[in-house]
Amino acid sequence: MLRPLFQRWRQYREQRLLARHAIPDTLWQLTLLRYPFIGQRSADDLAELRRLCSLFLASKEFHGAGGFEVTDEIAVYVAAQACLPILKLGLQWYDGFVGIVMHEGQVVVPREEMDEDGVVHAYEDSFSGEAMPGGPLVLAWSEVSPEAHEERLEGFDPVYSVVIHEFAHVIDMRDGTLNAAPALSTRDAQADWQATLQAEWEWFYQQVDAGYATVIDPYGADALDEFFAVAVEAFFVAPRGLKQEQPQLYRILRDFFRQDPAGL
Repeated sequence: MLRPLFQRWRQYREQRLLARHAIPDTLWQLTLLRYPFIGQRSADDLAELRRLCSLFLASKEFHGAGGFEVTDEIAVYVAAQACLPILKLGLQWYDGFVGIVMHEGQVVVPREEMDEDGVVHAYEDSFSGEAMPGGPLVLAWSEVSPEAHEERLEGFDPVYSVVIHEFAHVIDMRDGTLNAAPALSTRDAQADWQATLQAEWEWFYQQVDAGYATVIDPYGADALDEFFAVAVEAFFVAPRGLKQEQPQLYRILRDFFRQDPAGL
């Protein structure tokens, strides 16, 4: 008796949230136009994505840093890209954080690093996004905006989504560790994932080291966890190119995300 009551309460609550955070048709269509890799999805996928976006907006808190104003357009642009990877997995994959901090431009932070002789060197580092355990998640609007995406397209480099990259890290950290191994349901799936991802990363590293062009951003050669994040970018932004260049990598991502964007 309790379970049906709880289910009805959850449905009622969800319907209220969807109504309260409904995305206007004009804004939704603009989002699909400005980010073509999203707009090419099927009608059913887009309907589910729009539902998830509304629930995402209901559960996350956007903050503008340094006086930056997070408009409805910016929030929906972020939500659409963030929810694409969990389209078939569910919004619970993002339960571990609430806050999203938006900066107008790249974030510059002071860093310190000790060399082999024990000397500490101070320097400034800049980044476009950062995901931390428990949040908040940080994004630079200058790198997330449709204009930034269009510039990459014009430069023949379509594999670019800072939002997807950082939310791939969130997915990776769901089990508490940033290790390029998101939580998988079986030991066989875990073993297949680890063996395939390692082999694909080693091949990719060799290509980057030799100076060859790759579908995946060369930044992925830095570490296995970054390789996972840029591979997820490629899977959703340039799936056909990724499938052609690294079919086994595409396979494990397809099986994990339960999506086949190259087949659309």
